Amino acid sequence: MKTLIFILFTLFATASGEPTGSNTKSSKTMTVTGKATYYASKFHGRRTTSGEVFSNKKLTAAHLKLPFGTIVNVTNVDNGRTVEVRINDRGPHSKFYIIDLSQAAAKKIGMFGKGVANVEITYTLPGE
Repeated sequence: MKTLIFILFTLFATASGEPTGSNTKSSKTMTVTGKATYYASKFHGRRTTSGEVFSNKKLTAAHLKLPFGTIVNVTNVDNGRTVEVRINDRGPHSKFYIIDLSQAAAKKIGMFGKGVANVEITYTLPGE
């Protein structure tokens, strides 16, 4: 009996209380639906808020709060087409829209020429 108590005590005393495996905190995937627009041609070559030169030929986007460099999947809910973009600017500056896409990204999801599309955006935030 003393041996059993000793073994149990040793097991509890050496347990760290920490989960085993990776010491990184878990990430969180978020999905938001709303309307998307895309940049006018006049913005090509201008600096973004991140300091990067904007190109309508790259798969980039603007979001009001997501960290620069965040990768976002944007799906046109009307046709199911999806594109992966990188956040490199701030915007859109209207409460009616959730993301501004480059023209290249707008073309990938079939919204170029229409101006606005209903979209679902999905992104992963690092753990806190």
